[in-house]
Order: sequence, then C-alpha cells, then structure tokens
Amino acid sequence: MIRLDRVSKSFKDTVAVKSVSFEVNEGENLVLLGTSGCGKTTTLKMINRLIEPDAGEITINGKNIVSENQEILRRGIGYVMQNNGLFPHYTVGENIATVPQLLKWDNKKTQQRTIELLGKLHLPADCLNLFPHELSGGQQQRVGLARALVADPSILLMDEPFGALDNVTRASIRKEFKALEELNRKTIVMVTHDVQEAFELANRICLMNKGEIIQIGTPKELLYHPVNEFVKDFMESERITLEFKITTLKDLWMELPEEQSEDAKPVDGNLTIWEALSYFRSGINKMKFCDEPAKHKSIDVNTLNAAFTRYQTAQLHG
Repeated sequence: MIRLDRVSKSFKDTVAVKSVSFEVNEGENLVLLGTSGCGKTTTLKMINRLIEPDAGEITINGKNIVSENQEILRRGIGYVMQNNGLFPHYTVGENIATVPQLLKWDNKKTQQRTIELLGKLHLPADCLNLFPHELSGGQQQRVGLARALVADPSILLMDEPFGALDNVTRASIRKEFKALEELNRKTIVMVTHDVQEAFELANRICLMNKGEIIQIGTPKELLYHPVNEFVKDFMESERITLEFKITTLKDLWMELPEEQSEDAKPVDGNLTIWEALSYFRSGINKMKFCDEPAKHKSIDVNTLNAAFTRYQTAQLHG
C-alpha cells in the first residue's frame, strides 16, 4: 500500500503540490487526473524519490521511503514515461534487460522473462535486435512497459504513458492494458490529463487542481456525485461518452423488462453500453446476458436506450 500524508512541494516561489494526502490500496489503479501544471506528475515522481518533497511523509507498505536507498527503492518500482524513455543506442533486448542487469540476473533468466513479456505485449520476438527508432510508436510504448514489468515489481508508476501516441494506437493499447492479466496484481499510480483514459482504466480517480486534491472517488462517484462545480465542469463536455463507458449491462438489470429471447446473441453482462452499441452497429439486432444463475434478459437497441435513460435519472437523483 502507498500512503501520502500532507505532502507538499514548491519550486522557488511556485507551489506545485500543497498538502496532498491519499492512499493507494494493494492491487488498485489510482489515476491522478488534471490539467497541465496541476501537480499530478510532481506527486507521482515523489513516490519513487525522483523529486524529494519539502514536507509530509510517503510510505510504502508502512515504511517511510526516506529511509530507503534511492536506487534500491526505484529498482522495486516500475516506471513508464510518456515518451517511453528508451535508450536510443540500446536494442530492444538491451533496453528490457536494464533492470535485470542491475539485479544481477543471469542471461537465461533475463531472456526467458523477456520472451514471456514480448508475447503478453504482442511484440514480435524478432524485434529484440532492433533499435527503438526502428519500431512504431505503439511498439516503443510496449517495450517501455516491458522494461518496467520485467523484474515483476509490485508497484508501477505511469506518467502519461500513452500521451505521445495517435488516437487509434492509443485506444488499442489502452484496451490491451486493461486485458493484461499481469497488471491485475500490480499497485498502479497513473498520471493523465485525458478524462476518457482515466475513466476507462482507473479503479479510483484523484482529480487535482492547482496542486490540491479536489475529489477522490470511483469514476461513477465523480460523474454522478461531484463535490463542487469544478469537478462537474471538468468532465461536462464528455459526460455522455463517459456514462456510456462506465455503465455496464449489469448496471441496467433492474431497468430492463423481463423479456427473454432464445435467438439473441449471448454477451457478457460486464459489457459497457459503449461496447454494446458497437455490437448493434455491427449488425447484431438482439443480445442477451445473465445477471442471476439460469436467468437472462434480452435487449435490442431501443430497450437498451430506454433502460439507460432510466438508469441515468436514478443516478442523478438517487
């Protein structure tokens, strides 16, 4: 578990982070969200002591990080940068092996782990001898993630990890990121200014402004129960898309009629409304999903829209 207690940082006369406190639970992905200059990256970098705080305390699993040797601390924390941070004069294999070499792994162990990660991250095995400039942007970012994961750290810090990618590649990698089983057992702190990215990937979101935390909560809590006008306004322009992406078919169960149809396409109840609408656009007319053993409900695009409208109303006024 990561815990920040009244942590502050200033650069000359500019207050970058002001008395920030939060906890990140084991296995959780906490996203630090906000506009440029709000203090989110400074907060992230203080967790592995790339930046030293002026005040406050940061602990990992109950141990104050100030008492840790900086190099040893960082070896136990994976770090992914916005522009991948790969060494341009190193091959892909050499980049990934950076931390294992510091940990004095033998070559066989490093090679086995590297090949394992290439498969998980959908990278071709023959890319090991290539240099970063010979890869696409998406491949470079996957190599950066492989380097951060190779030593299997329990904590992963990610600073705008997909920010330098085009929209199509970015959406594809986010989907892969969510599906990567290895990340499910990591404690992750991620920085982004992209609201949709935060809502897709976070267990909880920490929304910051001018160096302070405005609200911490699940995506649904921030969307449906904002603490003030700043939170509400921050996501208002993308509100409908965000609602589609965080609401699942299971969320709508009580709003759907009891109608059942045997010829409907079976789908997972964890499918989001956004994904369900994509299914309908692809030509599927009716879907069914289970929420209780041996019981299912079927939906078409009209029943889905009607149920979603009722659900929205209940959330906003509940």
